[in-house]
Amino acid sequence: METELVHTSDNDISIIFSLVDKKGALLEALQQFQIADMNLTHIESRPSNNNPGKEYDFYTSCSGCSQEKIDNLLELLKPLVTSVSVEQNNTTKDEVIWFPHTIYDLDEFATQVIDYGEDLGSDHPGVKDPVYCKRRKEIANIAFNYKQGQPIPTVEYTTEEIQTWRLIFQGLTKLHPTNACQQYNQSFLQLVKNCGFCEDSIPQLETVSKYLKKCSGFQLRPAAGLWTSRDFLSALAFRVFPCTQYIRHSSKPFYTPEPDVCHEMIGHVPLLADPTFASFSQEIGLASLGAPDDYIKKLATFYWFTMEFGVCNENGERKAYGAGLLGSVEEIQYFLTDKPTVLPFEPEKIVLQDYPMLELQPLYFLADSFASAQEKLKSYAATIPKPFVLRYNPYTQSVEELDQLSVNKLASDIQADVELLQKAVQKAI
Repeated sequence: METELVHTSDNDISIIFSLVDKKGALLEALQQFQIADMNLTHIESRPSNNNPGKEYDFYTSCSGCSQEKIDNLLELLKPLVTSVSVEQNNTTKDEVIWFPHTIYDLDEFATQVIDYGEDLGSDHPGVKDPVYCKRRKEIANIAFNYKQGQPIPTVEYTTEEIQTWRLIFQGLTKLHPTNACQQYNQSFLQLVKNCGFCEDSIPQLETVSKYLKKCSGFQLRPAAGLWTSRDFLSALAFRVFPCTQYIRHSSKPFYTPEPDVCHEMIGHVPLLADPTFASFSQEIGLASLGAPDDYIKKLATFYWFTMEFGVCNENGERKAYGAGLLGSVEEIQYFLTDKPTVLPFEPEKIVLQDYPMLELQPLYFLADSFASAQEKLKSYAATIPKPFVLRYNPYTQSVEELDQLSVNKLASDIQADVELLQKAVQKAI
């Protein structure tokens, strides 16, 4: 298998293009990068200012590009896009990038996904299976038509899909008790009890989302495919986790080139029910809002080495908390060997690290705990250049830019909370 590396260089060429909001349009455009032999390192979407609601602008970064390759790519893209341009840098430090201010703003970009429905990459195990492609598209359409706040429709999974789930469920639940962190194992047992997690049926997003909201304030949103880094991180800021409902191809039950319902439910969901981990996830999302493009790449890298392939110290032993580990039998078994390198958890180094997306991870960063990792993330996030400070309001599910009026109100709220705490302490004595 060819290794795909994600790079975090700050000196990339930016290719900016606009697309009409049409199913499969993004994937077709991205395929031209591969044809032109361009090293695509980053992509994000924004609603178009020129034609809002009907067009989206896509900002991509490419490294190691010759002028010949750039010219070739532009010629390939022109018939597919409404506009295309090349820039030396994505943004200036003073530019404020559009970001969602309320949870309902997530609808603005939720349909701009990679690998939608039948549009599968050439490396996908199901690309030549028309029955699988049709089925995947049926399930993806649920997410494509979903609006924030609606109940998530039920998927009636087939016998073959449940069998694929069963194989993965059985293999992973044998490994979790001794290799997953304590919070994961505790949450998983509660999901078995409250959401029907078992080998005989695939959990429904609506049921799991309601349970998560009671536990940590997180909720699930069906995803029609892979979201761009900026869009995905933006959702986390509102305690929303984009979650696919379709399942990997049955020919390779222990491999998937992109997230599927097994990876989401078994890998991510249990720890999203843990309040400490949920806050950690949201911190990454909040740090991304309005951040310059180069910092989005760094935060996406940070997410990769924590929420996807994070490991932590627990009573002197290394335990997994990343979904890429907890959702893969092969990855857990590999982690238990002495082959991968394990380094201390240092955000400044993590965000600059390259990593392979389509093979076993050669490197992990070991955190002392969720709490310590979260504090280090906050310190790093404070270095991201932004002309404002944001606060999440859980009552309105929105983010607020703190001005003098809102600062005064926040101070008053904090004072009231301190007084309440003092009363509680006095009664406890």
